[in-house]
This record gives sequence, structure tokens and C-alpha cells, in this order.
Amino acid sequence: MPPATLATLLIILPYSVILAAVGLIESLMTLTLVDELTDTRGSSNRECLGQGVANVACGFFGGMGGCAMIGQSLINVKAGGRRRLSGITAAVALLVFILFLAPLIEAVPMAALVGVMLMVVIGTFEWTTLQTWRRIPRADVLIMLVVAAYTVFMHDLATAVVLGVALSALVFAWNKSKHLIADTQIDEHGSKIYQLHGVLFFGSVTRFRDLFSPQDDPEDVVIDFYFSRVYDQSGLEAINALAERYQKLGKRLHLRHLSEDCRRLLDKAGELVEVNISEDPHYHVATERRG
Repeated sequence: MPPATLATLLIILPYSVILAAVGLIESLMTLTLVDELTDTRGSSNRECLGQGVANVACGFFGGMGGCAMIGQSLINVKAGGRRRLSGITAAVALLVFILFLAPLIEAVPMAALVGVMLMVVIGTFEWTTLQTWRRIPRADVLIMLVVAAYTVFMHDLATAVVLGVALSALVFAWNKSKHLIADTQIDEHGSKIYQLHGVLFFGSVTRFRDLFSPQDDPEDVVIDFYFSRVYDQSGLEAINALAERYQKLGKRLHLRHLSEDCRRLLDKAGELVEVNISEDPHYHVATERRG
């Protein structure tokens, strides 16, 4: 038995975290799949809690931890299993095989087991998804292929899932950065109004800057955020930089219809960002910061 020391814990901890992450990910994926097949709604919190408690208990008795498996669960559902009895029956049967029928299991040829596993793979894979690849964005297809290839060749599902999430986030940011546009008009007071549409965040800062022409604009300019949102500090810094460009030319820049989350960002930024917030008839924004 290994010594219960901090050094031992530091050796075990990284692998245990990876195994726990893989188990939770696969269990939640299995739960989602079973819910779709049976038209039910399972409790992901209860599933994660139950799996964690069971694996901890197995560790105290020298057992091996486990998680829900997509292949076995799919076969179980297709065979008509819907309630707890099917899972209990599978667990009891596995226990009987291990305790009493191990010699018979050892006598099964490896080729037969390979055939069984191959049929499980064929039955688990949703072949109809191949027909939809031509209709979905190429970026999504590429992400699926990268995640699948990484899982197969690196044997690391947890890292593959993190990689897929990171790639999806980058694709989402890229797509959102291209959707920031502005409609312009001159009101009765001669002020130029920029009506923004889209999301202002780190990915769309460059496009936001290119939407404005301080040299050609009148003395008074208004940016209307009624159809737009500011999501991060990069967006606030872009607004502040734009306000400084107008200030250097002796022109006034006002912000209108800022959302609650954007105003909270401005409050947190404090003196880092200095912009003019116009009186807002919808949100009743009365704060004014002189740039």
C-alpha cells in the first residue's frame, strides 16, 4: 500500500482529476443521449453526485471507479430498458460473471469479443449524421473531426473535449466579430447618430474602430447601443479610445441606451474609462462623465 503522504497525493491527483473529468463528461453525454431517445429529462446534478459518491466508496474498498457508457446505455435502451431494474440487472450480472463465471469468460475467443465490440460501435454511431455534413458550417465539421481524431490517436477524451470547446469559442468569436455594423443618420439638431447592431467585445474592437470617421463627423456625435451590447474590458477600452479621438478634434461623443451590464462595467472601470453618457429615456441613465 502506498504511503499516505503529500508527495503521493501530488502524484495521484493529476491522474485522478483527468479520470474524474472524463467520467463526468461521458456520463453527461450519455445522459443527454438517453434523454433524447426516451423523451425524458434526467438530473445531471444527481448523476454527477451519485457517480462521485460511488467512485469514492469504491476507492475505500479497493475497487475500480467507473461511469456511464454510451455504447452499453444505447444497447440497453434499444433492448427496452427504461428504469432502474435494467441497470441493477446489468450490475448483478457483471458481478456474477466476475465472481463465478470468470473461467467461462476467459474461454471466449478474443476474435468473438472484437466482433461484439465492433457491433457495439456500429450500433452506437449515428450514421445519419453523415448526411447532414453538407448542410452544416464547415467550421463545425472541422471541429468534430479534430476532436474525434484527437480522441482516437491521443486516447484523451478530457483534453479532446476541452480542445473542442476552445475551438468552438474561437469560431464563435470570429463569427460575432464580423456582425458588428452601424446605421448612421443626422437628427434635427445636426448630431450624427451611430445605431450599432451587434456585440462589442475583444474580437470586434477593430471593426468597431473602423465604423467611425471622427475627421468627417459633425461637432456632436451619438452612439446608440439600443441594439448592441458591450461584453468585456476590451470593448470599454475601444469606446474610451474613440472618445479620445473625438476629444482631440474638439468634438463631443455621447453614449445612449447602454445596457445594465455595460453600465456595471463602466462603474467597475472607474477612472480608467472616461466617456459621456447621454440622458437615457428608457433606462433612466442620468450619470454623465466628461471626457
